Amino acid sequence: MKFVLNALLTTTAACAVLFGAQAKAGTLDDVKARGQLLCGSNPSLLGFGVPDDQGKWTGFDVDYCRAIAAAVLGDATKVKFVPLSAKERFTALQSSTIDVLVRNSTWTMSRDTTLGLTFAGVNYYDGQGFMVPAKLGVKSALELKGATVCVQSGTTTELNLADFFKSHNMDYKVVSIEKEEEVLKAYQDGRCDVYTTDQSGLYAERLGLTNPDQQIVLPEIISKEPLGPVVRQGDTQWFNIVKWVTFALVSAEELGVTSANVDEMRKSPNPEIQRLLSSKVTDATGKEADNDFGKAIGLGPDWAYNAIKQVGNYGEVFERNIGKGTKLKIARGKNALWSDGGLQYSPPIN
Repeated sequence: MKFVLNALLTTTAACAVLFGAQAKAGTLDDVKARGQLLCGSNPSLLGFGVPDDQGKWTGFDVDYCRAIAAAVLGDATKVKFVPLSAKERFTALQSSTIDVLVRNSTWTMSRDTTLGLTFAGVNYYDGQGFMVPAKLGVKSALELKGATVCVQSGTTTELNLADFFKSHNMDYKVVSIEKEEEVLKAYQDGRCDVYTTDQSGLYAERLGLTNPDQQIVLPEIISKEPLGPVVRQGDTQWFNIVKWVTFALVSAEELGVTSANVDEMRKSPNPEIQRLLSSKVTDATGKEADNDFGKAIGLGPDWAYNAIKQVGNYGEVFERNIGKGTKLKIARGKNALWSDGGLQYSPPIN
C-alpha cells in the first residue's frame, strides 16, 4: 500500500509539474518572446485587409491586429501579417501558425464549439447580400430563380445561399470556388449571373471590377454575419487580451477619446477614462490607487493607451478604412455606437 501511495504521489506531482508548465506556456509568452504578433489576415479584401506592392498592409481588420500588437508589445508595427484563404484560416490558428485570426470570419455556434477556437467579440456586424450586372434588370433577390451564383467555398456563405433559395422555393446553380479573387473573376467573366458574399465585401469587390458602375448590390440582406477576431480555446489570458482590446477601441469612442487627444484625455478626472488610460485611478473613497486592470490580463497599465494612441478608437478605424470618406463609402449602420442606434457597445472597465 505504501508503495502504491508513493507511486501515486509521485505521479500526481509529475502531472502537476506537467500541467503547470502547460498552463504557464501561453500565447502571450510566445508573442513577447518573439517580439512580434502573428496575425492571420485576408490578403485581398479592399478596406479590410490587403497589402500594397511594397508589402504594406492596410485595412479595418489590419488595424485590429496593430491595436493588439500595440497593447501587448507597445508597438503597433510589430506585426507579421499572414495571408490566409477562407479554407486555410482556421487550420492556421489551430496549428499555432498564427496567434490570432482577424479576417472577416463569421461567429457561428459550430465554429465556436467544434474547432477548438473561440471568438473574442464582434468588430463588424455584417450580412450576406447579392451583386448582379445592371444589364440583367434584376431589382430584388427574389427575382433570382434559375440564376447561376458564384460563391466562395469553405464559408458560411454557401449554407446561407442554399437556405435562402430553399426557403423561397427557387432553383439555382452554384459555381463554388475556393479563392476569393477567383470567385470574382468567374463573375466578371460571365460564368455566373450573381455574386454573393458579405455585403461589405460586395462593396469592396465591386471596386476591383473593370466596370464597377455597371454592377448593382441588391437590397436584401439574407443572414446575420457577426465578424470578429478568433483565438484558440484553452488560453483564457490571451482570449481576454484580444477581447478587451476590441472593447477598448469601442469604449474610447464612447468616451470621446481619440488618437489625437488621448494624451490630454489621460489627465481627465473622469473615472471611466482614468481606468481606460491612466496608470493611476481614483477609487470610490477618492484616494489614488494603481490601475491594475491591465495587470489582470497580463499587461501593463498603458495597454489601452498604446492601442488608442497608435491606432485610434473604433470610429477612427472604421472611417479611415471603410467609411464614407473612402472608396467603399460604407455607412456606420449597425456598426454605429449603441447610443447612436447601432450595436457597438463596450462592457464597462471597472
